[in-house]
This record gives sequence, C-alpha cells and structure tokens, in this order.
Amino acid sequence: MGTTAAIYYNREGYDTGGQRLLGRQAAGEGFLKGLVRYGTAEHLYCQAATRGEFQDFCRRIEPWMPRPRAVRWLPLHQPQALTEAGTLYFPSPGLSPLAWQRQYGDPRSYSLCGVTHTTASTAVMQAVGDLFIAPFQPWDAIVCTSNAVKTWMESLLERWGDYLAQRIGGTPHTEIQLPVIPLGVDCEAFLSGEEAQRVRHQWRQRLGIPPEAIVVLFVGRLIAHAKAHPVPMYLALERVAQSTRQPLYLIQSGWFEFPEHEAAFKQTAAAFCPSVRVGFLDGRQPDLRRSIWYAADILISLADNIQETFGLVPIEAMAAGLPVVVSDWNGYKESVRHGIDGFRVPTLLPPPGCALELGLQHFEGSLNYSTYIGHTASLTAVDVEACTQALKVLVENAELRQQMGENGRRRAREVYDWQGVIAAYEALWAELAQVRSCGDTAGRSRGVPTVSRPQDRSPYPLADDPLRLFSHYPTHTLTDDRQVSWGAMAAPEARRQLGAFAMNQVGAGLRVGEEDLEAILEAIGEGGSRSVAEIVRQLGRSPSSHPHRIYRTIVYLVKFDILRLTHRS
Repeated sequence: MGTTAAIYYNREGYDTGGQRLLGRQAAGEGFLKGLVRYGTAEHLYCQAATRGEFQDFCRRIEPWMPRPRAVRWLPLHQPQALTEAGTLYFPSPGLSPLAWQRQYGDPRSYSLCGVTHTTASTAVMQAVGDLFIAPFQPWDAIVCTSNAVKTWMESLLERWGDYLAQRIGGTPHTEIQLPVIPLGVDCEAFLSGEEAQRVRHQWRQRLGIPPEAIVVLFVGRLIAHAKAHPVPMYLALERVAQSTRQPLYLIQSGWFEFPEHEAAFKQTAAAFCPSVRVGFLDGRQPDLRRSIWYAADILISLADNIQETFGLVPIEAMAAGLPVVVSDWNGYKESVRHGIDGFRVPTLLPPPGCALELGLQHFEGSLNYSTYIGHTASLTAVDVEACTQALKVLVENAELRQQMGENGRRRAREVYDWQGVIAAYEALWAELAQVRSCGDTAGRSRGVPTVSRPQDRSPYPLADDPLRLFSHYPTHTLTDDRQVSWGAMAAPEARRQLGAFAMNQVGAGLRVGEEDLEAILEAIGEGGSRSVAEIVRQLGRSPSSHPHRIYRTIVYLVKFDILRLTHRS
C-alpha cells in the first residue's frame, strides 16, 4: 500500500458550490477527489477541528470512493495523532504555525506538506520568509505547482536571506524541500468522439450558434483587475473577425463579483469587438463547468495578473481537445507548448524597480490587495497583434485546430491527469517519511543541521510558558524546599463556599483538577505540614499527576488560603 497524508480540512478550501468560485477551491476539490480515487493507501485521514467538519469531509468524499476504505478523524487539537498518518497536507504555503506546533512534541513524528496557489499577497510572502525562522525539517515540503512558482520562491528566499545575513550574520538557510508537482485534471471526465459532438450540438442549439461559426471560449472569473483584462482579447477578436469574414462568437463563462463589473464588460465588448457575437454564461453552474468546452473551437486565456501561478483552465481545455491561445505568463509557459498545443502570446513588463511604491503602499495598507494586483496588472502588456495572428491561423485552419487539440489531449493525460499527479504526491510523502526515519543524518547529508527540540526552554520562543516570561513579576517563586500546611479555608465547609463562588465562577478556565486538589490535601494530612518536594515525590508516582500539575495546584490552593507556605526567615 502507498504512503498517504492526513488532509487538513476546512470546507471553504475544497468547496466549489459557493457564489465565489475561486481557482484554489477548484484545485482543492480536484486534489481531494484525485486522492480519494487514485490514492493507494489503506486509510484516509482527515484533520478537522470538530467532528461535524469531519462528517462533512466524509460526506464530500463518499461519491468519489472507488472502493470501501477506512476514514480516520485526527482532531485538530491533538496534533500528535498525525503520527499515524505520517504527513499533514495543508493547502497553503503557510506552514509556519504548524511547524512551531509540532515542536511541542517530537519533531520526527510527522512531516508537513504545503502547496502554493496565489503567491502575491503579503501574508504568503511573509509565510515564505518564515521558512528561514520556523523549525522546518528536511522531511517537510512545500509543493510548487510550476517552475515559475519555484523560481519566484527561490528568488524571494535569496533576497530575504541576504538581508538576514547582513542583519544578524551567518548564512541563513531553510531545510524545507520545494518539489515541483503540477495541479491536475480528471481526464476521464472529459468527453471525446460522438459523445462530445452530441454535447456540442446541444450547446450550439441552446445558444443559437450555427454549426459553421467559430466559437472562442474564455473560462474564469470575469474580473479585469484580478484575472485578465478583456480589452486585448476583444481587440484581437475584432481584427480576426474583420480579416477572415467568418462568423465569430465569444463565450465568456465565469461570474461577476459586482454588478458594475458586468456592465463594464458588456459595454467594453460592444465597443471593441462589435463584429463578434459575445455571450456571458454563469460558470459556477456545475453542469456548465463540465460541458461548455464542447461548444467551442478555441480556448483563449490572456492572463496578466501576478496572482496567477499555474493556470488550470488551459489544462482543462486541452483535456477536452481544444487548441489554446494563452499569454506567455506564469505556469502557462510550462503547460502550453507553443506551436504544438496552441500558441503563447508574448507579454511585457516595465523593468524592475519601476513600481517599488506599489510594494510599499500594499505593505503599509494604503493599497488593498485587489488594488495592488490591479495596478500591477495594468503594467502587464499582452501583444495584441501576436494574439490576432495566432487566433487567425486557428480560425482559418480546421485541420490545425484538430491536430493541436489532439496534442493537448495527449499532453493532459500524460502530464496532468490526477492519477499521475497523486502518484507524484505519494512518492513525495514516501520520500519525506524516509528522510524523517533517518533523523539528524538527513540534515547533515544535505549540508544543513536539523532543528532539534529544545529541552530547557520553550519550543517556540514567542509562545512561551507565561510563568517563564513573567517570572520576574512575583516576590517569590515556588521551590521544592518550601513547606506547605493547611490554611484557614481548608475546612470542608469553607472549601464548599469557595467552590461555589470564587474557585468555580471567577476561576472557571483554570486547568486544575479536583482530583489533584484532594490528593494534595490528603498528602499533607490533617493539621500536618509537608515540603513541596515530598508532595511531588509522593503524588508524582501516578502517571496522571505530572509534577507541573502539582506545582500549579499548590499555588492555586495558596491563592484561596486553603494552603499556606511557611515563610522563609
């Protein structure tokens, strides 16, 4: 059986049924479906905060189960339970809190595996910066969905490492692995042959599109500042329509975030491509998402936004047998082979250093994220004339469209099918387990020391024991040589009064057990006196009575004068 990982489950990251359908949600759903269908491990594991969320996870994956498999719940507040799964998959690069949390136990007990989606936000960049600081191990990984993402991450780490070296000296390094594994598609879900032609005919009848018309399809959020500005696409399509004299249709399948965006898109289309029949469809509808590909002849996606990292839509179009015209941008550079699966249209940016104020304004908050990426996208030029020529060649050559579509279909099956992608994840998780089993030698073999768990201080200095952080506040600290005797409130009646009011109501969240309280009073004996060391020695024999609990309970009882400490001379 294969190696697997526990899935950190929060419904929002895997649900495509909401009103705001985002790329990371489609990718999350696809990944989860792929793991359930093609994972080879005997068990599936879910880390969730509540049993209700775990049950939601089970309901979600049940239709995808090809065979009965046990599904185990690993509660969020019990991270050491992850030892059973061996790896925790977290759908983000923000692994730093999880690495610190692991430090409170055995760092070798499990691996962490994150994945990149959008990388342009301040939060994600800070998460990458934390890779130098948080206690990551050689048995951890953040999956980069494209080489473009890995290059970005390595570049950011290099610049951040240079700063840290100048600031504190040394040579900063991170031990986490950065493998490249792409997102995937379920190629089996895409139609071909007569079935695809039947659905094509249904869609064209429904939309009133004649059989001889050429349909260009755009799929994705209909939002200029966060996906792709539509004007370059409209300009190119208008020029193709005028030069070829063929009936040309554009279907934009997606959704508008605000009503004013819808009005702007429709007005812009009418102004810049009046010769093209333009239609808009709600791409959030599941049936439409699955089948709209077959109404089209060409897929177009001129992404110009820095939050794009991979680009799943061209892969889906290729799986459906469509040739694609995309911008030469981010992950599109790797997924679409120019002249084979379609065409990549050149893009242009100003030289580095020309928009430093955008980074500052986003950091200080005067530009929110949407405005920041929108301003940056406005500086990205897509070559309209090159796009026009690529579209024109495909519009005029049905044989080329078919050949490129078949090339893309084969590429999708060979490189991007979830079955192969999940196999790559399982191989990664098995490798992490192997490195983890090697212990400290794993880091030394790569030329870096592994991060050990400190024995005499907090596993995470910024989340330390408050009794250590504020140890200079009190007059005294409880020590083993102090004598403890009964106080004025030790009598049963007085304790009942305290229990009803001061101890239960005012001190309601304190983790002091009634059994600890009674055990300490019993250990002292009526009217007697014992040293703290003697009490700890006597009660510490019980597995449930850790010395830390005994110290805490003694001070708690002193607080209410149930116990008193003998004053030092």
